[in-house]
Amino acid sequence: MAKARVSDFFSLVKFSHTLFALPFAIVGFFLAYRITEAVFPIGKLLLVILCMVFARSAAMGFNRYIDRKIDERNPRTANREIPAGIISPAAALSFVIASCLLFLACTWFINPLCFYLAPVALAVILGYSLTKRFTALCHLVLGLGLSLAPIGAYLAVTGVFNLLPLLISCSVFLWVSGFDIIYALQDEEFDRSLKLHSIPAALGIKKALLLSVFLHILCGLLIVYTGFSGHFGLYYWIGTLVFLSLLTYQHFLVKPNDLSKVNLAFFTTNGIASVVFGGFVVLDVLLH
Repeated sequence: MAKARVSDFFSLVKFSHTLFALPFAIVGFFLAYRITEAVFPIGKLLLVILCMVFARSAAMGFNRYIDRKIDERNPRTANREIPAGIISPAAALSFVIASCLLFLACTWFINPLCFYLAPVALAVILGYSLTKRFTALCHLVLGLGLSLAPIGAYLAVTGVFNLLPLLISCSVFLWVSGFDIIYALQDEEFDRSLKLHSIPAALGIKKALLLSVFLHILCGLLIVYTGFSGHFGLYYWIGTLVFLSLLTYQHFLVKPNDLSKVNLAFFTTNGIASVVFGGFVVLDVLLH
């Protein structure tokens, strides 16, 4: 096995997909900045971004490590870095441990509350990778893991909980859970053959898609409620309109008898939706 390059580890954890949750972490950060009206804490913003990068890298790396035998048997994932022999299991595990330690170190420099809660966050995001072995609700655990980003960023600035970032976190939970169900449609038959648990494997493609739609409707309603509850201005509503339009669009891309556009729906549409919504909310916070 050749020595793995840095780019191989970036590929292992799909580093570019950090965009899914990072904008919502930044939203939580700026909400805290708006409420505290303190001098802009650039140092804490950098620490929050590093926490997001290291936490997600740990979660994805652990997922690839723990699922390496499963990925090897799945034609869709057999070319991933570990089953393909590009990165050894030992190297992947070392990468996960290093990412966890760096995440903990960053929380230490933020504030005591974030540091004390960091192991809980790690337990959720790492534990997700085990859930498909015993529950079809694994998608909800992933949603919970990514939903920690906004409230975590808010706590980094304020050190206290607040309803508004919790509402944003709940929206992320519903959004991520819904789109992960769509992504899992690709492995419905494979999951059943290995007795792995997922909502598509448990309910079938049609019902799984309906559940995804339901979760995204709840997400949309909650984002609208958050806009009124937080007394946001025009830019928040522009971001909401774009986000909900893209959320709706992805459900037109994926049909029970045609899953060819799942990757477009999962990666491209959700990535754009997250960045646009996050950008407009930050703009609203700064200008409203």
